[in-house]
Amino acid sequence: MKRFALAALILLLAGNALAAQTRTYQVTGPILEVKGDMVIVQKDKEKWEIAIDKETQVKGNLKPGAKVTIQYQMKAKSVDVK
Repeated sequence: MKRFALAALILLLAGNALAAQTRTYQVTGPILEVKGDMVIVQKDKEKWEIAIDKETQVKGNLKPGAKVTIQYQMKAKSVDVK
């Protein structure tokens, strides 16, 4: 019985570790604009709008013209299956 409980615990912990691994991406470029909860960054010919909130760790001063590297993750907010 102890082996079963130990095996179940290991599987539970391994499953949680795999579920928590969300891929991280980055974008680098000059800031075009800062709007409260959003930073707009120029990358090549594209404008990237990246949301920020109170949990976003910011080192330095977010201001237009400053070059930044932003680490971000993509996460579904909702899914509608039809």
